[in-house]
Amino acid sequence: MTETAKVGILGSGDVARTLGSGLAGRGHPVLLGSRDPAKLESWRASTKGSVAVGRLAEAASFGPIVILATHGAGTISAIDLAGVAHFSGKLVLDVTNPLDFSRGMPPTLFVGTTTSLGEMVQHHLPAARVVKCFNTMGHQRMVDPAFAEGHPPMLICGNDPHAKHEVEALVRELGWPGVLDVGDIDAARWMEALVPLWVRIGARLGTFDHMLAPIR
Repeated sequence: MTETAKVGILGSGDVARTLGSGLAGRGHPVLLGSRDPAKLESWRASTKGSVAVGRLAEAASFGPIVILATHGAGTISAIDLAGVAHFSGKLVLDVTNPLDFSRGMPPTLFVGTTTSLGEMVQHHLPAARVVKCFNTMGHQRMVDPAFAEGHPPMLICGNDPHAKHEVEALVRELGWPGVLDVGDIDAARWMEALVPLWVRIGARLGTFDHMLAPIR
C-alpha cells in the first residue's frame, strides 16, 4: 500500500515539511494540513513532486496514510478539528511528543509512565492503526540519515503488526535500514520518555542532529 499511497500530514512545522518533502520526492502525493494553510505556500511552491496544502480535515481525508506532526499539546485538538471519522481504517504515524515547556528548558513531559501521547492518540482514534515513530530524533535526520557511527534502526511501536510492517516499508523508502519494534502502543511511554534526555544531550552538544540508538 505504501509504494505510491497518498499521504496527509497534520502540521506545518519542520517535521511536517521535512517528511512531506521526503515522501513527495519518492512519488507519494502529499497534502500538508494546517489551521493556517497560507503559511505553507512557500513550502508548496518550492517542493518537488505532487504536493498540496489545505486544512486539517483535508489532510486527514486525503489518503490511506496520515502523519501526525503537530505540537504535542495540540495533537488531540488537531485530530478533533480534522474529524475523527476521517482517520477510520487508516495507517496513522504518530510523530508527536508530549513535551512541556511551561517551565522553560529543558522540557518535561505532560504525560508519562502510566500512559503516553501515543496511547492517547490510539484511544482517540480506535478505528485507526496507530504506529509511534520518528519521535526520537530531530527533523534533520528523518530523511536519508547519515551517521558516522553507522545507520541505526527506527524505533517504532503499535498494536497492529501489519501496520508496523507498512511503516517499515515507508521508513526504508526514506533511507532507513529498517525498524526496531519495541512493542505495543504502550511502549510509546518509554519512546517519548527518551526525548527530554535527547533535548538535554543536544543542549550539551550544541546541536540537535544526534540520535539515541541501541548498540550491539
